[in-house]
Amino acid sequence: MLKIKNLESGYGKLKVLKRVSMHVNPGEIVTIVGSNGAGKTTLLHSIAGLLKARSGEIIFDGQDILRLTTEKIVFMGCSLVPEGRQVFSTMSVKENLLLGAYVQYRKKQKERVRADLERIYDLFPILRERERQLAGTLSGGEQQMLAIGRALMAGPKLIMMDEPSMGLAPLIVKDIFHIILKLRNEGNTVLLVEQNAKAALSIADRGYVLETGRIMLQGSAEDLLSNKDVQRAYLGRDIDSEVELKL
Repeated sequence: MLKIKNLESGYGKLKVLKRVSMHVNPGEIVTIVGSNGAGKTTLLHSIAGLLKARSGEIIFDGQDILRLTTEKIVFMGCSLVPEGRQVFSTMSVKENLLLGAYVQYRKKQKERVRADLERIYDLFPILRERERQLAGTLSGGEQQMLAIGRALMAGPKLIMMDEPSMGLAPLIVKDIFHIILKLRNEGNTVLLVEQNAKAALSIADRGYVLETGRIMLQGSAEDLLSNKDVQRAYLGRDIDSEVELKL
């Protein structure tokens, strides 16, 4: 579904990503772990077209999207749940969700919008309860659910998530990761960027370790969890404070 080859990207004269190559197969959860400043968000923004890559290939659903606009990439079926949620705080929950359905409205698929809205409300019952509430008054966990729901309203083939656990209480983090797993079990494809390596690898099929803009390790989630270097760098430091999912 997604294949990246020798991708280089950055800001101004600063090169952040250096010949990054990776892939995501349909129906997988693939996670990218790495420290702050490793280039994880830069990678997602480059895929989504929010940051124009300098060179390389980004093949999505058989087409090179390296030079496409973000709007066209979303229309093709690639959605991003941004870091920090970035909901429209002065708009209601329902209005935020309907904004996510912009693609479906452009395709004149109003019935699908209604069906997708019901699906989101079934997935996140609290959003149904709060559909008229201003998004800015929701808790952090509820805003994260809203951000995921808004991205799903575009009907994506691939949903990318940037640090969905950031700033959330451990119990809420567990709920979010269970929802991500449920999305995969329903046939969705997820590319997950996450600092909480233990939780991310516990639900992922495969993973990549990104350091200083380069892919340093890759493999099955099980192999990465048992890798001594990964344990030392990402699983040993705050292992007691990280969320452990029992699935």
